[in-house]
Amino acid sequence: MAKNDLHSARWKWLLFISAAVVFVLIIIYSNKLFNNIAQEERKRIEIWAGAISYKAKIVNETENFFNSIKLEEDNHAKILATAIQKIIEAPLDEDLTFYQSIISANKTVPLIVTSRGGSIDASVNVPDSVSRMRNIKEMGEEDKAKYNSLTIPYIANRYLTIYYQEAPAYAELHVVIDNLVESFFQETVINSASVPVIITDSTKKNIINTGNIDSTQLADTTLLLETLDKMMASNKPIEINLLDHGTCYVFYEESPVLKQLRLVPFIELGFIIIFLIIAYLLLSVTRRSEQNRIWVGMSKETAHQLGTPISSLMAWNELLKEMDVDQSIPTEIGKDVKRLETIAQRFSKIGSAPVLNDTDLIMVISEFVPYLQTRLSSMVNITFHKPEMEQLVLPLNRYLFEWVVENLCKNAVDAMDGKGSINIRISEEKNKVFVDIEDTGKGIPAKMHKKIFSPGYTSKNRGWGLGLTLAKRIINEYHKGKLFVKSSVIDEGTVMRIQLRKS
Repeated sequence: MAKNDLHSARWKWLLFISAAVVFVLIIIYSNKLFNNIAQEERKRIEIWAGAISYKAKIVNETENFFNSIKLEEDNHAKILATAIQKIIEAPLDEDLTFYQSIISANKTVPLIVTSRGGSIDASVNVPDSVSRMRNIKEMGEEDKAKYNSLTIPYIANRYLTIYYQEAPAYAELHVVIDNLVESFFQETVINSASVPVIITDSTKKNIINTGNIDSTQLADTTLLLETLDKMMASNKPIEINLLDHGTCYVFYEESPVLKQLRLVPFIELGFIIIFLIIAYLLLSVTRRSEQNRIWVGMSKETAHQLGTPISSLMAWNELLKEMDVDQSIPTEIGKDVKRLETIAQRFSKIGSAPVLNDTDLIMVISEFVPYLQTRLSSMVNITFHKPEMEQLVLPLNRYLFEWVVENLCKNAVDAMDGKGSINIRISEEKNKVFVDIEDTGKGIPAKMHKKIFSPGYTSKNRGWGLGLTLAKRIINEYHKGKLFVKSSVIDEGTVMRIQLRKS
């Protein structure tokens, strides 16, 4: 591996290790912070859950107390009715002081005593609008429904009807109890901890109330059951008892804020990865741009330096033609001088936008292969398998394209240790043209298929490792095509593919 590759690998590892250390530190700190927040919220939830249980107990005890008062009120009304019945039925000489004291002591229970036909005989602890009535029929059905009734017979086929209801204080207490129950539900479902809450009956399926829950989760039965299962898995439901509802369960889970906080490390990781990718790309682009400037400068300097000896060789070759020598010698020298001119032109064009002309690809390869064959070992045979079509015209820079083919063929010769065969084939597919250069060399390991195009990479003891890099640049950037290893088998050979566009 070249030194610059080793330096690049070290740089990449240093960048990766630095990023890993930063990420680990961020994760450790974030987890510590989020765990502290989670513990604080857990404490708030525990306090909230304890408050719910305690308040549910208060609601139950208050409602039991209310019911006991109601029972006392009913008993009180029945005692009053009994006292009235005793007074009506008692003989004239019987002492009724005790019963009269019971009736006169009633200062709370509203009573209305009616006789035959609903005529009101007496009333106590009732509103003025009722005390002015002469008959119970004057009372509206809705108001009448608020009273309980008790019928007392006193003479054959005659009776008294006593209407009574709960005392005003009891009615006010009933309102307080209702407000207390409503307050319990409101404080449970709309809690300061922003905890999602679902209150169900004893079946754990029928919802009584909810808070901080997305309505879509309640509309779908399947989704609702999944939500309840998820809540149950994270926190044990709180069991409460309410007189109007019986056994109920309060399901709850972490607040949305805490859930979002748990995602922060992964979001941070995403930002770090994006930052690393951007940094890596920027540094790679900068490094590649610097390499390109070096290659361009070196190429243009090479073309400049070749200019003088090429001019001299051309002059000397003209002298040879005038001398009494075998004319095949200056002819061949002329071909090589022309080839040197072509090479100088190639180097001079590096870094400049190449001009692509409509060129017959078949003609270019057909003319180039014989020239290349005479300058390679006699133990290497290059064969161009011409396609059936006579012409295949596409945008091409002939000088640069020949350079690519020459480079690939020379690499193939090196891979075959100067002995073997090279086959060049052309195929097409829709608007694409493929040029495959196949050799019978050592082959390329699969893990090196992309590496061989890296600047500075070479498997030879000599050379700069720029040939395939420049070839790939000529095809990919200048001709908007692709150069890649199509296939390779160790100890059998390699097929390099050039992909070009027809237009």
